[in-house]
Amino acid sequence: MKVLVLTTFAHTGGAAIAAQRLVHALRGSGVETTVLSRRNISLPFWKEKWGGVPFLMERLRIFLANGMSRRNLFAVDTACCGDDVTRTAEYKEADVIHLHWINQGFISLNVLRKILRSGKRVVWTMHDQWATTGVCHYSDGCLRYETGCHHCPLLPGKGGNDLAATAFRKKQELYAEGAITFVACSEWLAGIARSSALGRGQEILSIPNAIDSSVFKPMERKAARELLGLKRDAVLILFGCQKVTDKRKGLDYLIEAVRELPGIGVVLVGGSAAKTEPLMPQGVEVTCIGQVSDTARMAMLYAAVDAFVTPSLQDNLPNTIMEAMACGTPCVGFNVGGIPEMIDHRVNGYVASYKDARSLAEGIRYVTAEANAPRLAEAAREKVMRCYSEKAVAERYMEVYRKKG
Repeated sequence: MKVLVLTTFAHTGGAAIAAQRLVHALRGSGVETTVLSRRNISLPFWKEKWGGVPFLMERLRIFLANGMSRRNLFAVDTACCGDDVTRTAEYKEADVIHLHWINQGFISLNVLRKILRSGKRVVWTMHDQWATTGVCHYSDGCLRYETGCHHCPLLPGKGGNDLAATAFRKKQELYAEGAITFVACSEWLAGIARSSALGRGQEILSIPNAIDSSVFKPMERKAARELLGLKRDAVLILFGCQKVTDKRKGLDYLIEAVRELPGIGVVLVGGSAAKTEPLMPQGVEVTCIGQVSDTARMAMLYAAVDAFVTPSLQDNLPNTIMEAMACGTPCVGFNVGGIPEMIDHRVNGYVASYKDARSLAEGIRYVTAEANAPRLAEAAREKVMRCYSEKAVAERYMEVYRKKG
């Protein structure tokens, strides 16, 4: 069996990291697996640095349809343009086509139709809601994708409604034409997909992302802090994501929460981290690390802090929570998306009330000062080994690949 994994980005972003971890897990289980991304696709014409012509055409179309506004430029994808991966040797040799996050001009709906008509086994891991909405990655409570995406709030400009409605209609036609096994990374996303207009009647499973627990593992906290140059005796919490200033990641709630926690230190990891330091309350010691691409260093950061805090407002099954828990670090996050599936309240972390900064502060206080820290750490690591190990996740996907459509 030969599996071809398709992902827009090879290493950037949570979906890409999850895809690469699955590839590693599958190869470790003896499955011949190849990856094609926007950067390594074997079509020389599309190797431009910024994603090439399909990416630029897609963004331009959204920009024009939205009244020449950059608002929500990356919150939606129409999949009107893309690379024809069906022409590659990797595609032709594959028995299973496994889609991951394929947006921003990588795989168009027209190419997806060609894939479905090929008769190959098609599996699609959903890292957000896009597969079962018209154009949005997260609906944020909007239900217009249930009735054809007319008057899309993310594309309010002239022509925006046409883009959203057209994409919705094309997906309806596609899903009726060929068999796709959709896989959500969380029960939360699977439930939303099953109840959606585009998901009803489709095969939708829930399989979590995998993690390499030999890299993300506990280590002695004081030793980790010494290697990283962090204060040995301070109470430190970590906040990290691809872009710290992304509103969806909830930095504003973290800022409000730490106002109620005098003496706590905050470690920021991710793009634009330095820009957020002045926003923190006076007296809060902030350490800005910036982007971290080295997994061993990231694992050390998780192990060095007292808690990982993720006040995300919309999320599926965050890799960051899984990584922190694998390192024996308790997590605090809002009751949203797949987060409460990962954090067992007051067992290996704390699930705070949604968009409640005071509840977030209570959670941070609980895991850093009130709870039995060794017990939390042990429970966090145990949860990861039981639910998210590479072997367990690979076996579940192998069952999907073997299943006859």
